[in-house]
Amino acid sequence: MYDITSSCADDFINHEEILDTLAYADQNKENSTLIDSIIQKAKKRKGLSHREASVLLACPIPEKNEEIFRLAEQIKKDFYGNRIVMFAPLYLSNYCINGCTYCPYHAKNKHIARKQLSQEEIRKEVIALQDMGHKRLALEAGEDPVRNTMDYYLECIRTIYSIHHRNGAIRRVNINIAATTVDHYRLLKEAGIGTYILFQETYHKESYLSLHPTGPKHDYNYHTEAMDRAMHGGIDDVGLGVLFGLDKYRYEFAGLLMHAEHLEAAFGVGPHTISVPRLRRADDIDPDQFDNGIDDDTFAKIVACIRIAVPYTGMIISTRENQQSRERVLHLGISQISGGSRTSVGGYCEPEPEDEKSEQFDVSDTRTLDEVVRWLMEMDYIPSFCTACYREGRTGDRFMSLCKSGQIQNCCHPNALMTLKEYLTDYASPETAAIGNRLIEKEVLNVPNEKARKIVLENLRLIEQDNRRDFRF
Repeated sequence: MYDITSSCADDFINHEEILDTLAYADQNKENSTLIDSIIQKAKKRKGLSHREASVLLACPIPEKNEEIFRLAEQIKKDFYGNRIVMFAPLYLSNYCINGCTYCPYHAKNKHIARKQLSQEEIRKEVIALQDMGHKRLALEAGEDPVRNTMDYYLECIRTIYSIHHRNGAIRRVNINIAATTVDHYRLLKEAGIGTYILFQETYHKESYLSLHPTGPKHDYNYHTEAMDRAMHGGIDDVGLGVLFGLDKYRYEFAGLLMHAEHLEAAFGVGPHTISVPRLRRADDIDPDQFDNGIDDDTFAKIVACIRIAVPYTGMIISTRENQQSRERVLHLGISQISGGSRTSVGGYCEPEPEDEKSEQFDVSDTRTLDEVVRWLMEMDYIPSFCTACYREGRTGDRFMSLCKSGQIQNCCHPNALMTLKEYLTDYASPETAAIGNRLIEKEVLNVPNEKARKIVLENLRLIEQDNRRDFRF
C-alpha cells in the first residue's frame, strides 16, 4: 500500500501507485483543462506531485509543451539565476563485487584494469584537479567491502581536505558510494562530506533485481532505503538519480519524484540534488542491448518536468552528455555540471596507458575545464566554484528554506562572482579571463543590496591585487 512516510521502500515507491499514476497520465495527457490547471499550479513555484508532473510529461500537445519548457526555464532563473556550479568526479577504486549488467565494474569483467588509488596517488590527482581550478569533487567507487572500506573512504576525505597547493584547495567533497549503515553515514558526516549521492539506477523492482543479479546491491529495499539511513545518520544533503535507459522512462520519472516526496514528508527536506544520467557505452557494455533508451527531445522534457516539479532542487548533468545536449538542458533546469572530467581511476595527473583503461563510461564532452567555463560565459552563465553554503552550515532544511524563499540568491550571486574571479586570476587562459572579467563587471551590478555590492567589489579587488582568497557570504 502506498505510504509516503513509511520507512519501507515498497510503500513509498509503491509499484501499484506508479502504475495508477501512468494510467492517469495516459487518460489525461490531452486534457487541456487539467493540463492548464497543473501549469497554473506550477507557476506558484511550490512544486507538483508525481501524478501531476506525470501528466505534463505524457502531454503530446505542442503548444502545451512549449509552455512547459518556457515555465521550466523561468523557474530555473527564479531559483538559480544564471549560475552554474562546477565540479569534477574523482574515481577512487573500480574494485567491485556486484554483478550489475550495465556497468563495466561488474565482478565478472576480467579484462578491465582494476585499480585503487593510494593516498599518495590521491594527493597527485587532487593537485592536478586544483591546478585545473576545481574546488568541488564527487568521489566515486565500486562496492568491495574488503578493499573499499569505510576507513579507506575516511582517510581519502582527510587527505583531500588537507591538500593546499598554491592557491588551490578542495572546499567540498561529495561522495557517491554504495548503500551503507546509519553508523557509517554518521562517520561520513563527521568527516565533513557535502552531499551523499546514490543513484537508484531503476525504481522498477523486478527490473532492478534482474539488472543486479549478484552482490549486495541486489537487495532492492536496502539500496532504496539508503537515503533514510543517511538522514538518520545526520546527512541532510542527499542526491538522487536514475540511469535513464534501463527501464521505461515514465516509470522512472514517477518513482524519482515519489522518492523526493518521501524525503520531504519523512524528514522535512527533499533531495539536495537530482542527477539525470543516460546509459552510455563502456568497456564491455553496449547500450544498444538495452531497449529503453530515450532521445534528446524526451530527455529535454524530462529535465523540464523535473525542474517544474521540484523547483528548489539542484539538477546535475555530467560529461555523459555531449556539448549540444548539455547546452539544451542548461536552459531547462540544470544547475550543476562537470568539466574536464575523467571517469577512470585517476587519470587527471597522468593519462592512463591504453592497456590499463579503467573508465566507468565513455565521456561525451571531452573539453577542458577552461573550455567549458568559457563556453558557459559566452552564453552569459556564471560558472560558480562556490562551496559557501556547505561551509556556513546552510545545508538540509536551512538551505531549502532559503532556496524556497528566494533569499539564497543574496548569497549565491556574490559568491559565484568571487569564486569565478579566483578561477580567472589563478587558472584561466587569457581569452577566458578577458571574457570572464567583462562578465563580472556586468553581473556585479546585479547584486541588489548596495552594501553587499561594495563588499563584493572590494573583495574582487583583493583577489586580483592582494592575492587574497576564499571570501564568502
